[in-house]
Amino acid sequence: MAIGDIIVGIDIGTSKVSTVVGEVNNFKQIEIICNTTCKCNGINKGQIIDEDAISNAISRTMNEAEEIANFKISSAYITIPGKYITIVQNSVVKETKEKLESISSKDVISALNSVREIEIPDDCELIDILPDKFILEDGKVVDDPIGKFSSSFTLMAQLILADKNYIKKLTSICKKSGIDIDGIVPITLAERNLVLDNNELDDNVMILDIGGGNTEIGIFNGNSFLYTNTLSLGGDNVTSDIAYVLNISKEEADKLKRQYGLALKSFIDNDTNIILNTYNGADTRNKTIKSSELIEIIEARIEEIFSLINKDITAQGLKNDINYVVLTGDGITNISKSDMAGKIILNTQVKFASARLLTTVKPTYRTSYALIRYISSKPFVKRVSSTIDTKSEKSLIKTVLGKVRDFFYS
Repeated sequence: MAIGDIIVGIDIGTSKVSTVVGEVNNFKQIEIICNTTCKCNGINKGQIIDEDAISNAISRTMNEAEEIANFKISSAYITIPGKYITIVQNSVVKETKEKLESISSKDVISALNSVREIEIPDDCELIDILPDKFILEDGKVVDDPIGKFSSSFTLMAQLILADKNYIKKLTSICKKSGIDIDGIVPITLAERNLVLDNNELDDNVMILDIGGGNTEIGIFNGNSFLYTNTLSLGGDNVTSDIAYVLNISKEEADKLKRQYGLALKSFIDNDTNIILNTYNGADTRNKTIKSSELIEIIEARIEEIFSLINKDITAQGLKNDINYVVLTGDGITNISKSDMAGKIILNTQVKFASARLLTTVKPTYRTSYALIRYISSKPFVKRVSSTIDTKSEKSLIKTVLGKVRDFFYS
């Protein structure tokens, strides 16, 4: 990346589209220029059900962002749910071009272009390459081999494949919005550098982003991206359960969930009475229940979510690769003791995300902000900026020469 690069990130959620525009400053950090959001119900259970609704929401966030930033946005990076992603591990051995000189950036770029040469299934597209580690001729492992003296080196990398049909839908949606796609990034991969502390980045960690409608799973072994998936359950299911069982409105159910949110009934301090204001039963307009009745409903759904996660990672043979779990997302952070519930079911340490940066970004924009931070930090990249037209006195046009679809490497 270069100082002054403008990066635009779009996250399509189950209830909203959020856009963040950032600029790389003199310290090579992202400064937010603007962030915008628009309600959208174009995705249900991880499936695109209304392309026009999503396209219109993107257009609205783009128009608002352009008005604030005072430039035209023509391209952006976009997130993709883990259920549409396949991760392939691959490696390649490369000899340096100049035997008596240190490893050059050209050597690394050559290795990155070679490691992508695999047989890709017809229903998938290669959307990114993640250089994991480099092993020098003497066996030393380094993150960046440039400048090291070694006649050869091995590149270990992950190739990120995405479902071709989903990519086509995203492309169609963005085209209707007048936006080209710079690149597509799995949600938990984008979020990793935002939700994990520095000491957690080198560990074996599972990120669980439990949102309103979906739960995103991401498993990392240090820099290695091992697995990602999406479960079509989240905080909205807890709300719906409360509304259905207690026969009240979803608005009141959500309010009660936030006010009394507790994942384990055993942690109740005071089993207070709750008056249901929107009770729709035949006996009376108002009804009183115990808080334990409410929490029992919440506990059942939280238990189901963690049980399905446990089943999924066990089936993948990855459970023993996880040292601890980090929870994030609007669907879980307001429900106290969810970490304890997860620990019981997953039988491993579970904690809420506590990275310092989380407190600096509003929850609505965290994923799209994490996306542009991820893009700005990609190694061995020449250009990452999105395409904008700055309407200044000089009519400066900023053009992107390298994009994720070309894997940044040239």
